[in-house]
Amino acid sequence: MYIPKHFKVTDFNEIKEFIQKNSFGTLVTTKQGKPIATHLPLELHKQGDDYYITGHLAYANPQWKTFEENSENVLVMYQGPHAYVSSSWYESENVPTWNYQSVHVYGTATIMSEQELQEDLTLLLQKYEQHRKNPALWENLSSQTKKQIKGIVGFKIRIQEVQAAYKLSQNRNEKDYQNIIDKLYEEKDSNSKALAEVMKNRK
Repeated sequence: MYIPKHFKVTDFNEIKEFIQKNSFGTLVTTKQGKPIATHLPLELHKQGDDYYITGHLAYANPQWKTFEENSENVLVMYQGPHAYVSSSWYESENVPTWNYQSVHVYGTATIMSEQELQEDLTLLLQKYEQHRKNPALWENLSSQTKKQIKGIVGFKIRIQEVQAAYKLSQNRNEKDYQNIIDKLYEEKDSNSKALAEVMKNRK
């Protein structure tokens, strides 16, 4: 990923927090030189000294087979809020742009055993269900429902490289920066407001 120096993020703790907050990612692999992608919920785990991204694909989705063909070239992309920034918001004339947060993770993929997949699903359900009134936790599911695990393929990606770009007008002066935040809050779409919040919290 091309990252100008103003926008490069290297603090892995900050990147981890971003991944955990924006965990619906895009999994990219190649099949005979052609890139293929799936959008899916992913989780970040630490095992010993290594970090892993885990998830699962439908068995009918042929992408999981690419792990067997080319397991060492897997890319996962995460994206945060993003929005158009008008040059009319600057003190002096310049060009408009687009602000965003993006993280690319490269690693090596392997297929999970059924036991590993069950453990991963248990954690995934705890994350998204435990605060609900009638949580659909793994231990609460019927044996019939649990059998549907046969219809998915779990995978884990050992992280080897991380690239992060937060393009948040860090190259603008303080007055422009604050005005961009104010103008983003005035926009009607939720992405602009969310981006304004990110920029405000990074001041």
